[in-house]
Amino acid sequence: MSQYFSALQSWCEEVFTVYQESIPLFREKVEEHALQEWEANITQLQEELSDQTFLQEWEAYQRANELYLQLNDYLAALHQGEDQRMTNQLEVVPIGGHTLPPLPYRYNALEPYIDQETMRLHHDKHHRSYVEGLNKAEKEMQKARATNNFELIKHWEREAAFNGAGHYLHTIFWNIMSPQGGGQPSGDLLREINQSFGSFAQFKKHFSEAANAVEGGGWAILVWSPRARRLEILQAEKHQNLSQWDVVPLLVLDVWEHAYYLRYKNERKKYIDNWWNIVNWPEVEKRFNAAKHLRWPPY
Repeated sequence: MSQYFSALQSWCEEVFTVYQESIPLFREKVEEHALQEWEANITQLQEELSDQTFLQEWEAYQRANELYLQLNDYLAALHQGEDQRMTNQLEVVPIGGHTLPPLPYRYNALEPYIDQETMRLHHDKHHRSYVEGLNKAEKEMQKARATNNFELIKHWEREAAFNGAGHYLHTIFWNIMSPQGGGQPSGDLLREINQSFGSFAQFKKHFSEAANAVEGGGWAILVWSPRARRLEILQAEKHQNLSQWDVVPLLVLDVWEHAYYLRYKNERKKYIDNWWNIVNWPEVEKRFNAAKHLRWPPY
């Protein structure tokens, strides 16, 4: 079995465990035939992942992601109040119920720009640790509310900020890269980049320099500002420090050493320069097209 299929199968097992723990509650809110169909689909996917017969990696990812979204729909149903305020089924992650998203390509798909071993450790170990840290922080804060004991609330708020930002940024990071990436954006995003930065070349230079100048570990982030109504480039130390509120991340670059050290050692700039070859601009454009509709009164 390929490493990607093996990792995806482990992910399916984790998601199925979450499902099994919630079955009694699901049956109160979700129709039985829908639950049976979901079980059958994830079981079939696991069997095909083991067999690998006629199963393409992109198809496996799409099916796994669809199952994940369906499960979130079921979890959302559990949180719908009797007043039916949530008339549309919103995808709600329960407290302490965050899960590691599947990697949308195999570990070696981004080579030679990012190596297989780095991707495996980065996704399976580092990202997983942020998910686990966020879940623990949320559960501990829930416990504090239940017991009215907020003695450690400062610590758990910090843990939630650090691990939550790490989880969300990495989830964006995997999807804004692609083996078919590179080049430059098009349409409204390119026009907005030209408007905000003068040209795509100036934007690329600014973003690269910001990424290279991050002190210690952190990120470079292209964001849409609903307040300023333009694109901006920000840095984040660790995952959450030095950033801004009220903005929507569109394109993120991880410059923690664990993202590049096995291949590039201390040559961060070389990693940044090569990374542009795998930027998944259609995904960034998708995020921008959704974000640009957010427009707050400018101040």
